[in-house]
Amino acid sequence: MKCPLRSALLLIAISATLIAQERASFKLDSLWHPTTEMPKASDLTELQNVAFRVIKKRQPEIDGFNWLHGVALAWHDNLLFASFGINKGKENTASEEARSQTSTDGGQTWSSLTMIDDGEEADLAVSHGVFLSHAGTLWAFHGAFYRRLEKVHTRAYTYDSAAKRWQKKGVVAESGFWPMQEPHKMENGDWIMAGLKVVGGVGGLNDPAAVVISKGDDFTTWEVIEIPRQEGLGLWGESTIDVEGSHITCISRKHEPKALVAHSNDYGRTWSPMKPSNLPMAASKPYAGRLSNGQRYLVNTTTANSGNSRSPLTIAVSQPGEASYSKVFCIRNAVFPQGQGESHPKAALSYPYAIERAGRLYIAYSNDGGRGANRNSAELAIIPLDQLNTP
Repeated sequence: MKCPLRSALLLIAISATLIAQERASFKLDSLWHPTTEMPKASDLTELQNVAFRVIKKRQPEIDGFNWLHGVALAWHDNLLFASFGINKGKENTASEEARSQTSTDGGQTWSSLTMIDDGEEADLAVSHGVFLSHAGTLWAFHGAFYRRLEKVHTRAYTYDSAAKRWQKKGVVAESGFWPMQEPHKMENGDWIMAGLKVVGGVGGLNDPAAVVISKGDDFTTWEVIEIPRQEGLGLWGESTIDVEGSHITCISRKHEPKALVAHSNDYGRTWSPMKPSNLPMAASKPYAGRLSNGQRYLVNTTTANSGNSRSPLTIAVSQPGEASYSKVFCIRNAVFPQGQGESHPKAALSYPYAIERAGRLYIAYSNDGGRGANRNSAELAIIPLDQLNTP
């Protein structure tokens, strides 16, 4: 005969475990601190002492380039590198190519354009990507495709500092993967890189977030891992990750103004389903990171009332060591006559990328100047880290 007291205690223990798991899940999926009010755009604290620079001005009347997007940044050999996709035609067409520029003075002035790859085949496009400076070598990983966003894959390059040119390393990831954030080294010795898996193509809703994982320091072959999603969830899964030991948090955009989130506890091998979080976020590529003082941050447009507007450009930050964001700062508004860069009431400030160095956070972003269709300039904000402190 079963002991009623033992059975009751067992049920209590099971219930307590389930409640703890539910609370843990709630906490993990609460990207925004659940007891903190999300501010409206008009109530944001504006960052002070931010320096603004223009990396690449849009000037098709001079250089013929109509489209630019996906600015990335890296410090290497005391040079600041920027890269992006650029096109004399329209977005996601075969005339897209990858270019880079360098700055010797911390982003104040920039060199002329250097070719990374314009595609060795007539219908092959190479577009925007990400950087990795490691063991004395600067790597670049760029999304590439055929014709009109078909057969998407990732190609790698290394920079020859003596010759000041990029060397092709070929295709390193397939299955539709397009990188969106630089690789992060994990405690198990492998690297993980966040991105998008293009399945549905232009205008599709079947393009999930994905990561690729290396085999140690071999950057020439990456395994593509698609992140599962909540049933019925359609998305254009441009994603970013935060790495903490074996635990990886992936944040992705969707078509509605809400950040999506998924988690892995085994170095990115398996994932919880991607699902909506409690963080409002414009449908634009997000960029997450962690400052040297332990603060997590997320750059995008995250306010209570901005919806899918890609302005103002904001940075959400956590308290040092905390998992959820609890403060949002305004980096800049669409109308910005006091600084360098384009100013327009309908300007879209999007696709951010960030890197920390010497007490400053460098944030690159696209600015369409109100033109639409990602006919962008490439711009840069340089933020003193003490401006991001939370009370």
